[in-house]
Amino acid sequence: MFCMLLRKHINNGRILKIEQPDMERVVVFYIEHRNELGDLCVKKLIVELMGKHSNIIFTTDDDIIVDSIKHVTPVMSSVRIVMPNQQYFIPKTSDKLNPLTVSKDEFIKKIKSSKGILYKAIYSSFTGISPVISQEICNLSGIDSNMPISEISDDFLIHLYNIYSNMMEDIKNNKFDPVIYYKNSEPVEFNSFGLSIYEDSINMKLSTINEVILKFYAEKDKYSRIRQKSATLRHIVDTNLNKDRKKYDLQLRQLKDTEKADKFKVYGELLTSYSFNVEDGAKSFTTTNFYTGDEITIPLDEHKSAIENANKYFDKYNKLKRTKAALDEIIKETKESIDYLENISTYIDLATSEDDLTAIREELITSRYINKHVKDKRAKIKSKPLHYISSDGYDIYVGKNNLQNEEVTFKIANTNDWWFHAKNMPGSHVIVKLKNDNKEMPDRVFEEAGAIAAFYSKAKGQSSVEIDYTKRKHLKKVAASKPGFVIYHTNYSLVANPDISNLTLVE
Repeated sequence: MFCMLLRKHINNGRILKIEQPDMERVVVFYIEHRNELGDLCVKKLIVELMGKHSNIIFTTDDDIIVDSIKHVTPVMSSVRIVMPNQQYFIPKTSDKLNPLTVSKDEFIKKIKSSKGILYKAIYSSFTGISPVISQEICNLSGIDSNMPISEISDDFLIHLYNIYSNMMEDIKNNKFDPVIYYKNSEPVEFNSFGLSIYEDSINMKLSTINEVILKFYAEKDKYSRIRQKSATLRHIVDTNLNKDRKKYDLQLRQLKDTEKADKFKVYGELLTSYSFNVEDGAKSFTTTNFYTGDEITIPLDEHKSAIENANKYFDKYNKLKRTKAALDEIIKETKESIDYLENISTYIDLATSEDDLTAIREELITSRYINKHVKDKRAKIKSKPLHYISSDGYDIYVGKNNLQNEEVTFKIANTNDWWFHAKNMPGSHVIVKLKNDNKEMPDRVFEEAGAIAAFYSKAKGQSSVEIDYTKRKHLKKVAASKPGFVIYHTNYSLVANPDISNLTLVE
């Protein structure tokens, strides 16, 4: 109904101006249109951006409410009624001041009368000032944003006001430089001008604030969908990892029990050698261990002869020996499964698109961690490895999952190309393609490839990561192993910082 009302009144109307009164969370559109008699009229479309209390209100030029998306009746609120034919006014939820018109004396008085710490006092005292902007003002002033108000001098408050005033003047004069800030490729903050508190972050500047907002929330939405879709995959991987880790611990305990095998073998040999010294019906036999020269006491079954007791111990020895051989193989398989799932977990963390997650899901289906009950008739998504260009023009390829690791290492790479991987941890295979006329690579290429291998690894959040690198020809694929697993015995090492902001990603 509200949309039909707007269509009736402002269809083919013209927006005269847009205002944000007193920096409140309210946007007012002034719209000129012709009424039923053909006369020019002005109406206001007011958007209140207040979380769960948000509303869109349509009023006349003199602020009489025509209608709204949400009605607020006297029963719902005794402070402000939002109903047709009521007078509209902006809700006052606090005693905050307009930051664009406040004087120096008002600013200082307001801050001094506040309690708590400085940056909270700033955003609590003025409309339209966010916690981020409060911290920015403190940072530009060179003061700790968490300083208690009681410890701040008048001289500093004057200095703080000057910084604050300069920022407000830029806003009043429309001096904007819209920017988005990123952490690990994900947008974390945007603003209409640069922020010194994010000076170490990767940023992207755009021409208009509209472009910034559209891009920021589009990318935020993408990462939100990725997190939602990755949650199911992560649950599957974590469930199997927990099972394998418990199984691995149990197998190690069972393996420790097999360490008794050699003791049982010695018991059997000693009883066989000294059987004539063992008395009938004895519960134990003490003799000298001819391997160590120490005295040893062997428990006996008094109902069996010395040779029968010896055979019992040989049986135990042989059983534990067979158990150890079987456990060695089973433990190896379990450890490989744990390593594989930890790799998958890392690739879920590194996924930057829904296609990446789809490829991981297909790999889990192939590896039988996910049961595929219904045949999927859709074409499988073929996601490609990442492709970077180094500062010296070398092509660098990165696998985003185990199948892509196989591709970059055994299909894209030639035998003399260089291979990089984070040492002893889950991570991507990184390949640097040699140029036709170059047998040697500049040191900078090794450093940049190492940084990429560090970034696409479990240790991407650390400041330094040890990286193994070697020629592709030194890698071997183990028969019947999980995808992406290789072994190598010849390699070099370097320490890399996982910062790849200076590298070009080929789309």
